Amino acid sequence: MSSHKPAYKLVIVESPAKARTISKFLGRSYKVEASNGHVRDLPKSQLGVDVEHGFEPKYITIRGRGEVLERIRKEAKGAKSIVLATDPDREGEAISWHLATVLGLDPQTACRVEFNEITEKTVKNAIKQPRPVNMQLVAAQQARRLLDRLVGYKISPLLWVKIKKGLSAGRVQSVATRMIVDREQEIEQFVPEEYWHVEAELSAQGTPLHARLYALDGERVQIANQQQAEEAKARIERGGFVIRSVKRAERRKHPAPPFTTSNLQQEASRKLGFTTAKTMQIAQQLYEGVDIEGRGTLGLISYIRTDSVRLSEEAVADAREMIAARYGAQYVPEKPVVYKGRKSAQDAHEAIRPTNMELRPEEIRSSLTRDQYNLYRLVYLRFVACQMADAVYETQQIEIASETGAALRSSAERVKFAGFTAVYEESADEALPQEQPAAALLQVTEGTAADVTGTAATQHFTQAPPRYTEASLVRALEEKGIGRPSTYAPTISTILARGYVTREKKQLFPTELGIMITDMMKEYFSDIVDIAFTAEMEERLDEVEEGRVNWRDVVADFYGPFEKTLENAEAKIEKVEMKDEVSDVVCDKCGAKMVYKLGRYGRFLACPNFPDCRNTKAIQVEIEAPCPKCGGKLLQKMSRKGRKFYGCEHYPECDFVSWEMPVKEKCPQCGSYMTLSRSKKGDFHVCANEACRTRVPVQDSGEEEAL
Repeated sequence: MSSHKPAYKLVIVESPAKARTISKFLGRSYKVEASNGHVRDLPKSQLGVDVEHGFEPKYITIRGRGEVLERIRKEAKGAKSIVLATDPDREGEAISWHLATVLGLDPQTACRVEFNEITEKTVKNAIKQPRPVNMQLVAAQQARRLLDRLVGYKISPLLWVKIKKGLSAGRVQSVATRMIVDREQEIEQFVPEEYWHVEAELSAQGTPLHARLYALDGERVQIANQQQAEEAKARIERGGFVIRSVKRAERRKHPAPPFTTSNLQQEASRKLGFTTAKTMQIAQQLYEGVDIEGRGTLGLISYIRTDSVRLSEEAVADAREMIAARYGAQYVPEKPVVYKGRKSAQDAHEAIRPTNMELRPEEIRSSLTRDQYNLYRLVYLRFVACQMADAVYETQQIEIASETGAALRSSAERVKFAGFTAVYEESADEALPQEQPAAALLQVTEGTAADVTGTAATQHFTQAPPRYTEASLVRALEEKGIGRPSTYAPTISTILARGYVTREKKQLFPTELGIMITDMMKEYFSDIVDIAFTAEMEERLDEVEEGRVNWRDVVADFYGPFEKTLENAEAKIEKVEMKDEVSDVVCDKCGAKMVYKLGRYGRFLACPNFPDCRNTKAIQVEIEAPCPKCGGKLLQKMSRKGRKFYGCEHYPECDFVSWEMPVKEKCPQCGSYMTLSRSKKGDFHVCANEACRTRVPVQDSGEEEAL
């Protein structure tokens, strides 16, 4: 009998897109299959954790993954070897371990490979260097999963009984909700304080200059009311000013580091208006591979779940070479720029960067969707800028003093060398005060008399802390050590989907339900919503990953006190009756006034006589613009994934639909209908005709924003 040798090696990854990209790199001697993420998990119908016997987890095949596993098992039987190539993080390591278990592989053998980017060179090199599954990473992921299961499955049923069915609590989501609730309380309790600025227009030998009062009689001035402001103005108007000093100096501005997951989510929110979930969805596509015309399927950016600002020497060398060629040698620093990461960073992977500097965004734009292009351009320019020279500014500070004891100050600066700002500048949160552009440098000399030509006093009030946006919440979660790169987007999506928080014009507001649950959690589960406690738990999980602590000890240390807290809460929490908000919409089946309910896809109207009457209706919001197709009313609707869109009232007779909100104005160039586009620079009406895309500012909001 002739023995038949298996003809291929089997490589298993998570996603079909990643499988397609990698299979093109590896050729016919490999078969690449996708597991579609996790194949095993704790059962949904029960706790799945044996709290009496060392917190042993009970794993079952995830519903819908049976066929996937059957296909993988079939391919595995005919393979001469199996390689597990899931993502290079805790979740990816755990998926590899589960796959090894169900396929009967010994995880201690060299069966696991990982790569930080999906390029042909990187993938082929990784395949040659398999290693055992890292069981410390698996243990850290398992500990997190069990902690989250214990919190969710023990507290959530209590919420169902005491408040309403369908609610949930979570280790990280409850803290995020608390932060938003606490911020809202800070805003409500904030008492504004009045203050005034007194400014003057002066002329020094014909040179006009603008200055602000900063001292009176040698002491720093703080003007609290109008009377003090008028008195200060009167002293300035007496004149007798002389330029006391003119100081010139240089100010250097360093480029921002390359993107980590949280930085990318924040900047995509500020510059592109993306939600955290959308950012990660588009970034995943860019990481796994996009079909580039003339080049095939390529992974465009490195791994997207990272808290590191570290970069490979090869990537930095490529960036420096490109900068010198495109911008000139003066834009290349003497030494490569090295960034220092956060103390709490795991630093397991590089920062997010382009995989190939030759793939310039504008050159591959035709192969990308608009969102892919914008996000790729953001990553590309940020990476280029991080390896460029500092921007240099020449600053000037003029101090002007009078015989009456008033001291004024005028500041100005100019760009001496653009440096990295020629390519990219990081945005600030919209809620934070923006830097005022400095005035031009003036040619004045010390000892010159300055005549007062005008004065002004303006009233101001201190501002309450801003509400969180998705960007600022991600930054706050990271700064406080809550969650890790892979958790930010799903955490925010969960608290929005559960109705604990709403998002309006990027700002996050707590709902009545969110406030009620947070208050209950604070009273009865203070540790769960304690920021310091949650951050400490993340550190314990890191210790598991580092092999310094046993995962069972971490879970046991948490569960003992938690079980006692749970017993106390069950005994003391009283049932809360949440009354439904009544609408003015009459049920067309039984005549009752319908009430607002919260479902998986947002709010909807339901008959209060359920289950006798099961009538429900979508909440219809009419917009001003008529339907471009038939002239009927346009309604704002909600997709199955919770995204707003606009459709005609006469559907299905009229099939007009748009993701962007149409406006009444017609395009001045081609006559097509226009839609509303919002950006940091202001609101625009944009032509819906793809061949035109004329932009008209709604107000004087300046030119289109450049990255």
